Amino acid sequence: MKISVLFLFVVLSPATAFLSPRASPRVSVAQFAYSGTNSRVNVATSTNNPPPTVAKRPEARRAKELWESTVPVIIHGSSLRTWSFANPNVARVQILLRTEGRPMHANIDLWHGPDNTPQKVALYIEDGALRPFHAYVETPRSPNAVAVYNTGQLEFPLAAVVEADILTEPLPNLVIGNSPRVIQGGALHTYPFDPTVQSVAVLLKTDGRPLNARIELLQGPNNNKQVMEVYSEDGLERPFYVVLETPGSGNVIRIVNTATMEFPLTAYLEPVVVDSTYPPGRFW
Repeated sequence: MKISVLFLFVVLSPATAFLSPRASPRVSVAQFAYSGTNSRVNVATSTNNPPPTVAKRPEARRAKELWESTVPVIIHGSSLRTWSFANPNVARVQILLRTEGRPMHANIDLWHGPDNTPQKVALYIEDGALRPFHAYVETPRSPNAVAVYNTGQLEFPLAAVVEADILTEPLPNLVIGNSPRVIQGGALHTYPFDPTVQSVAVLLKTDGRPLNARIELLQGPNNNKQVMEVYSEDGLERPFYVVLETPGSGNVIRIVNTATMEFPLTAYLEPVVVDSTYPPGRFW
């Protein structure tokens, strides 16, 4: 009798009891390793033997260091991820986006209170590994939240890092070395530069009026490698600062003021990473 009861217990036991539990799936981020032009820069410490690829400003290293010290968040196509910053001491955040080589379509919004979006960026990049996105967003008067929405399809995931920035100086001071250019509403201006320039810092600001602009990186005729539609409620309080990766030759940055004539903007551009291994030529 005992043997039959034991036999029935074994037969009626769930089959899953004899199976090892499944491990929870994990998303690998190895393919999203940082590989932009800033990944091989060296900040010059001596004028006698400068490195071949020189970062004109120390913050050129910051993107690579932040990416390597932080686990990126994978955002799949048609997905949204938000980062909240309730600390009043966080006045600026740094945003890094990249793919494993596929195109990138994304919207970046700054939320400040309910139904209030003082800054927006609509982004397209042809190759998110060769030209990762690197921008700074001002976040005065907490609490603030940054939303990153992958508007691409499911086959085009992206990796994102959003962290509070340690810079304390105002954004215009980062590109103060170059003369600004005022671009009236409805006007555009282009900036061609040498292949020695591997990345360029772009700052757009106003005198307190709204900022509406489009930034395009072209390489060849009508060949857009990167396009950004930028909106800021107050271009003085929340200017837009982005570092564009410009590998190769024939790169041109085009800035279009998409607002009306009553809303001019001021544009600053400055090379960030310069590769001295290229032969000398026209610079800017």
